[in-house]
Amino acid sequence: MVKKLEGRTLFITGGSRGIGKAIALKAAKDGANIVIAAKTTEPHPKLPGTIYTSAKEIEEAGGKCLPCVVDVRNESQIIDAVNKAVDVFGGIDIVINNASAISLTGTLDTDMKRYDLMHNINTRGTFLVSKICLPHLKKSKYGHILNISPPLNMNPNWFKDHVAYTMAKYGMSMCVLGMAAEFKKYNISVNALWPRTVIHTAAVEMLSGVNEAKSYSRKPDIMADAAYSIITKPFDHYNGNFLIDDEVLQQEGILDFDQYLSDPANNGNLMMDFFLEDYPHDGFNQGKEVAKRQAQKNETNKTVP
Repeated sequence: MVKKLEGRTLFITGGSRGIGKAIALKAAKDGANIVIAAKTTEPHPKLPGTIYTSAKEIEEAGGKCLPCVVDVRNESQIIDAVNKAVDVFGGIDIVINNASAISLTGTLDTDMKRYDLMHNINTRGTFLVSKICLPHLKKSKYGHILNISPPLNMNPNWFKDHVAYTMAKYGMSMCVLGMAAEFKKYNISVNALWPRTVIHTAAVEMLSGVNEAKSYSRKPDIMADAAYSIITKPFDHYNGNFLIDDEVLQQEGILDFDQYLSDPANNGNLMMDFFLEDYPHDGFNQGKEVAKRQAQKNETNKTVP
């Protein structure tokens, strides 16, 4: 098996759990160098995993790992982590801007502390990490930035119930739009990846409950497999794209998505994620019903020769 990421260095924010950790483990199987840049150093009562437990799993999977205590709101911590990464691994090839904060609240119910948290982590943190890593990405033959952020959809449906969160998340996507064009002259690809359906993570469990989250979601592995496909492609294959996980994998010839179900007994009633025009819903109250159309589409794809 060709190990496409062997020897390459990935700088992953929020990589101690969820999607970030899944991407790290996928890359580790190739023998990649992983920098876990996250805040969690002590076990959290509701959120499993620390940068150190994740580092152990990454190394057991075949990669090398440098766990760094990083709050992406803190510029000096990011600079320190990037410098350590360069000292240990010789450079940085790929940046995964995964760290994010969420609050699905309307305007009156969004206090400014929560507003600032979302904007400082999502938009400012993504911009800052990309900026600090840029000099090292310019030296790489494989420079790539991948933001875990959605397509820019200006339908008011995606603003009216949680305008503060949407603004903060779209800030990450606007970084893709601008940096893809700005960094093109350096042969650095900048793309966004977003899940078709809700992904089973600790954050989703906190929003909707453990059993409920598992019943209508896919595993983080689908995002990891899609991310792997994107960041292993040549510069001119993807740049400035807003990509959806199962569409990326369909292009790789993967048609069976049952392998990614969080609950193997799920009958296809998955909940679509936010910001996708085809599947409007009002957060975690609705959205599961419209998933039947995607399940039918996937079933049809399986039969296509």
